[in-house]
Amino acid sequence: VVAGSTVKLDCGAQGDPTPWVQWHKECGDLPWGRWHEVDEENTLHLYTVTPDDGTTYVCKAQSQLCTTATTAHVSV
Repeated sequence: VVAGSTVKLDCGAQGDPTPWVQWHKECGDLPWGRWHEVDEENTLHLYTVTPDDGTTYVCKAQSQLCTTATTAHVSV
């Protein structure tokens, strides 16, 4: 992606019971002091990305029955 743009990463976690979804960087937390959000469809939006945002992101879905995760790599 181009520096300064917005990145959207989808996480289509579904189930019954509905899983709890959490996004994080592979090696830490989401960027602090910068704008990001997770919408009601569990899509992670990273606004005004910088080269520091180029990393692997993890979507972890957890319910009473199981836990699963998937990754997405972003290159800026």
